[in-house]
Amino acid sequence: MKGATGHSLKWQLIRRLLILQSLILFLVLGIMFFRGDLFAFRSMDGTIEAVRHSVQRDAAGALQLRETPELTALRAAEPALWLIITDTQGAEISEGPVPPIFKRISTVLPGIGQARFGSTTDGAAMNRPEARMRTVYSPAGEIQILTGTEGKAPPLIVALGLVLVFIKIGLPIMIVIVLGILLATPLVVRGAVAGIAKAEEQAALIDISQRGVRLETAGTPPEIASLIRAVNDALSRLDEGYERHQRFLADAAHELRTPIAILGIRIAALPPTPERLQLVADVARLTTLTEQLLDIERLGRDIAEFKPLSLLDLGKRVVSDMAPLAFPAGYELDLIHHGSDHSIQGDEAALGRALASLIQNAIDHGGGRGTINVHIAPGIIEVCDDGPGIPPAERDRIFEPFYRLKPRSRGTGLGLHLVRQIAELHGGNVKAGASRTGGARLTINLASSEQAISPAKAG
Repeated sequence: MKGATGHSLKWQLIRRLLILQSLILFLVLGIMFFRGDLFAFRSMDGTIEAVRHSVQRDAAGALQLRETPELTALRAAEPALWLIITDTQGAEISEGPVPPIFKRISTVLPGIGQARFGSTTDGAAMNRPEARMRTVYSPAGEIQILTGTEGKAPPLIVALGLVLVFIKIGLPIMIVIVLGILLATPLVVRGAVAGIAKAEEQAALIDISQRGVRLETAGTPPEIASLIRAVNDALSRLDEGYERHQRFLADAAHELRTPIAILGIRIAALPPTPERLQLVADVARLTTLTEQLLDIERLGRDIAEFKPLSLLDLGKRVVSDMAPLAFPAGYELDLIHHGSDHSIQGDEAALGRALASLIQNAIDHGGGRGTINVHIAPGIIEVCDDGPGIPPAERDRIFEPFYRLKPRSRGTGLGLHLVRQIAELHGGNVKAGASRTGGARLTINLASSEQAISPAKAG
């Protein structure tokens, strides 16, 4: 079952960076906020807000302070509370130990909307008392409050301050962070994985016939280079295992040739009976299997340089060799030549084995009747039989190693695979189809190869 592909590395980094940067930003802003660097939890404005709702007028219209929960809590929390309250007519009330320098400010600065006094960075004047003046509206009308006492900010003001800090500071920084991550991350990822593009191209070329290929680590980050080295180690182990497997097949095939040959000689000395014919056919299959194993091992190595050869001569020789197997099995074997006898560049032994495998396949699966026709044309070798044929859905799979149309068939499952390897070795291909009688038609097409040469050049 095919595994699901993971999420894009780019978007994984973007998501994780956004989460990390957001957490860091909000953590820093939270620490600064609750330390008072971004918001004053105690301020003179808090005192003014607590007092303004307590100011009212008595029956004669004079200003007075009525006892409210806010004012009571403020007096209890700030024993040194002082303030001066003035209305628009100049009426004034005060409470607490007002510093002398602030006693007449409200009278000389009537109508001031707001002002702050004593706040300075001058070292010589930093010890002077501070005060805050604001004009506010109260139950007594418009009044001016001057105080130097810092009161605790109400929870609503704290919450409002927290929202303002997020909107004015956190949100702009967050927008800059998001834009930076969205723009920078794709560039960083593209640069980081650029070094593996060549390794990806090399990996696409790895094939069973291209052993020894290794992926390059040049230009790749160390984290990815370690993965590539692990893949290269795995490829090395696979190559070693494949070589051991090939050596085993070759050694086993070589060891089998002698006892099979001896068995064939002994069977040939037996009286001519139906059992002897069956034994001859069985020994022929063993011989074919042994030769197929040797051919697979030989094709895995560098084959000798191709030489000019005649497909017609090749067909005559193979048909002559296979006739003793076809006739006792109930078939007629016919060689049909089409067109001129063009020579091609190729390996005679390999192509002879391919044609023999096609004829053997027809003998095994042709139904034990009819004629096996071998057609030779320029660049074409074709074998047709009168058997049940090959289902269309199986016509590609029959060339896979050890694949059989019938699980209990007497074939080895290697012959047609070997045929495909030989055809591809010569720059051609092999295909399965239906013959005119409905049987199987197997065609080796070497015409598309550039190996074909004219008779004049072949001579």
